[in-house]
Amino acid sequence: MPMAISKEPIKAFTNQQLSIAPLLVFRIVFGLVLAYGMFRFWYFDWIEKLYLEPQFHFSYLGFEWVKPFGDWTYLLFILCGISAIGVAVGFWYRISASLLFLSFTYIELMDKTTYLNHYYFVSMVAFILIFLPAAKGLSADAGWSLKGLEQRISRAYYLPLWALVSLVYFYAGLAKLNSDWLLHAQPLKLWLPGAYDLPLLGPYLEKEWVAFFFSWAGAAFDLSAPFLLWFRKTRPYALFLVVVFHLLTRLLFPIGLFPLIMVLGAFTFLDHRYHQRLLIFIGRIIPKGLFKVRFKLPLMEFKAKQSFQWFFGLFIIFQLVWPWRYLAYPGELFWHEQGFRFSWRVMLMEKAGYASFTIVDARDKQSFRINNADYLSSFQEKQMSFQPDFILEYAHYLAELHRQKFGHDDVEVYADVQVALNGRSSQPFIDKSCNLAAEKRGYSPKKWILPFNDTIYGI
Repeated sequence: MPMAISKEPIKAFTNQQLSIAPLLVFRIVFGLVLAYGMFRFWYFDWIEKLYLEPQFHFSYLGFEWVKPFGDWTYLLFILCGISAIGVAVGFWYRISASLLFLSFTYIELMDKTTYLNHYYFVSMVAFILIFLPAAKGLSADAGWSLKGLEQRISRAYYLPLWALVSLVYFYAGLAKLNSDWLLHAQPLKLWLPGAYDLPLLGPYLEKEWVAFFFSWAGAAFDLSAPFLLWFRKTRPYALFLVVVFHLLTRLLFPIGLFPLIMVLGAFTFLDHRYHQRLLIFIGRIIPKGLFKVRFKLPLMEFKAKQSFQWFFGLFIIFQLVWPWRYLAYPGELFWHEQGFRFSWRVMLMEKAGYASFTIVDARDKQSFRINNADYLSSFQEKQMSFQPDFILEYAHYLAELHRQKFGHDDVEVYADVQVALNGRSSQPFIDKSCNLAAEKRGYSPKKWILPFNDTIYGI
């Protein structure tokens, strides 16, 4: 007879009571970071440049209806910023967390051109926070009482967040186990010399051995960080490495707030006593009487019972499985990018392309070339030129415009695209004889993408 697996150790592990302090710190800093992020978008005029100026927006399959609202788009960013502050101060916490998740995710979906792994990570964390008891202490809802810092909650509340942080690191490390990254130091060999003006470090960044060192060290860090964080004895070393790693990435690459968010997530593993000291300091500097008037709402409490654990267990299983969907597509992932997004493949390739489109009136066979600048921003055109789903969606957009112009449906669109990947010479990317206007968007393999003329070995 097969040996039955006892559920008691698992139950004891998930139900162990831990201090609420790390969760409270995470809530406060995460909310403030996102509020600052919304301010950055406004201050640098990115709302106008990315969402209002372009006449066309690249959409995600199934979310074609998610579009900017014109000038009302500013209100969306205001709502996101206010809800982020609401999360930070714990004001109407579950409503604030829900609005933060919905508004930030809507912003993320408005234009696929702006896709970044860390936007997806923020959406997932915001979703998780809706269900966590992160406002039971030092919050407007709890009256800013420091007494709440002594509360203890089930480890089950921490596990979804810890699992997501660990998964991001580990999958990023797995993705680095490829021949371009390990054997050719690509794309770091191309990127690092661009930071030559950094004090002290700059002069070394043009040396090839430095690119190899960072490539191997980055892979080793990503693969080991999750395991080092989970064990108490190695946790201090892991947190030190986390800070050093993300400080370097922030100095070397323009990746926004992602390093800070990942450091924040990793520090939820830290001993609760340090979080309590920080919270006591915050509590003492808050003016007395702030948020004295409270608006208590009868909001549902989500208990860390079996239903909660099953729900987030399925959530984590989805996060584990979804990145592997690329295996369903033949060919080189870095080339065709089918299954590339939402898989924690962070900064793995340098890809550039040139795309020229020709419109053909099938009735009289007249043709003419398209000036992409007439329809796309420079940033959109750059992203479109090497991503096949962008190329197809843009071809459909051009076809629809010219169907209206010609007054009939017999419009064909052809693309001449050249793409360079990780320092290689450019090569043809799209079958020039394929009428892209007749190709359907979807998840099936795109047979009109030409094969990659090299091999990248790895996962």
